Amino acid sequence: MAPRHQHLLAALRTVFPQPVSDPVHDSYVVFSILRALDQVDAMKSQAPILGRPQQPDYAAAMASRLDMASRPLGEVVRELVRYLEGMFIWGHPRSQLNVIPVPNVASVIGVLLPALFNPNMCSDESALKFSEAEARVVAMAADLVGYDPATAGGVFTFGGTGTLLYGIKIGLEKACPDALQSGVCGDAVVLTSTCGHYASYTVAAWLGLGQDRVISVPADEANSIDVAALEAAAREALAAGRKIAAIVATLGSTDAFGIDDLAAISELRDRLVDEFKLPYRIHVHADAVIGWAWSVFRDYDFGINELEFRGRTVRALAAAASSIRHLGLADSVGIDFHKTGYVPYISSLVLFRDRDDLGLITRRRETMPYLFQSGQHHPGMFTLETSRSATGPMSALASLLLLGREGLRVLLGHAVEMSEVLREMIEAQPRLSVMNRDNVGPVTLFRVYPRDVDTFKVKQREQHEKTYRDRLLAHNELNRQIYERVHTEALAGFGVAISLTDCYRRTDYGEPINALKSYVLSPFADEAQMRSVLTHVLTAAGSIG
Repeated sequence: MAPRHQHLLAALRTVFPQPVSDPVHDSYVVFSILRALDQVDAMKSQAPILGRPQQPDYAAAMASRLDMASRPLGEVVRELVRYLEGMFIWGHPRSQLNVIPVPNVASVIGVLLPALFNPNMCSDESALKFSEAEARVVAMAADLVGYDPATAGGVFTFGGTGTLLYGIKIGLEKACPDALQSGVCGDAVVLTSTCGHYASYTVAAWLGLGQDRVISVPADEANSIDVAALEAAAREALAAGRKIAAIVATLGSTDAFGIDDLAAISELRDRLVDEFKLPYRIHVHADAVIGWAWSVFRDYDFGINELEFRGRTVRALAAAASSIRHLGLADSVGIDFHKTGYVPYISSLVLFRDRDDLGLITRRRETMPYLFQSGQHHPGMFTLETSRSATGPMSALASLLLLGREGLRVLLGHAVEMSEVLREMIEAQPRLSVMNRDNVGPVTLFRVYPRDVDTFKVKQREQHEKTYRDRLLAHNELNRQIYERVHTEALAGFGVAISLTDCYRRTDYGEPINALKSYVLSPFADEAQMRSVLTHVLTAAGSIG
């Protein structure tokens, strides 16, 4: 009689994909996946969430311990599916919470295939053709943003913060040569906008620069960095003997889709390098994790408007494309396909105009004697990660192949068009005011005011008059209460789920201004949902005061 472990092993082999062709077992694998999807489908309703609203039970989770015995696959699948209870359906037309799109089917398959065969993108010896897929996406993206694919390079990493980490790290190596080997020396700073992502502070902390070395430059009313203020801050730093590790330009901010003037920033950088006779070229990183996708409009003829977008939409798309077209001037660009590329998390690419920049962070081969024994492409020699999944590049490639330029144009154009519809409706209401009026993306920030407030003048008073502080705080509280009411109704299956930003921007006297936020990315959104946003916000406002 065979030992007991052999019987158990035989049973365990059935829960793995078979290494050789076995149509019967393959059907079992597919059936198991379909059973999971059927259970998820049963949780769908008219509400923008799966099942019923749920809050995580962390106490119960912390009491969990590993069982002794194995469990049947079907039982495990049922257990896993229950973790989707209360999850938002990002593609639902009544879900307008943040910059999270619904992944298309091809991109989901792009995640499934590498998940089944588990390549490690450290090297093509462990990833083979998956490494080719990454190189293909790098070339496509480089061409899209205006780089020469023949000389550009890039790598997928762990998120938007990862793309920023790579960009600033390369800039730090230029400003402080040999920092990779000997550590950071001297006083290096990072310049970014007050509307830029807080990840700049995260990166500065993790690179050993320190958060205090991030110089936050004011933005104008269009949420674009004040170039004159940037120049003054850069000159002050250089005159004090500091080095500039990087200038981070924001191309599509998270809250308001603010777009920095990359052409002016690039020109400023060149002037400073010449005037101060710097021994290095200040690195300009474009944090375009959201805005990169508008590069598909670089060669779109807005005069002809072949896709027949509405007038307001054409104006917004053309304005965004006019700014995004300068991405090729940046030394590096951060791209999140999981934001505006309609793919699952995580799919983030950092691109470099000159792939030789990656040589600044390449480790010596002798420090990794157990790797790179075969193959010809070894990103693990310069990446932060040793283990790196192929799900990012494969899902990105799948989406790019599926959608093409025109498909992305249609999806982004529709999102902007629905946002423009909402703004028109808001502007027709005396109690409401759009906060990011110059926004040209799919996000709308707006506030509700009491009936006795002049919404033509209130924004200026809130921004500049310190004596208006108490009214500002009261307005903040009003909008928070409205958000909570609308959010609760959306979870119950009524209305549209929108979000709230606690600090759209700060006043001149340091107080945060909050705002209700509608972020439209769903291809299923239509004017009825935009009208529903308005209806539920106004109803909540009427009941609160």
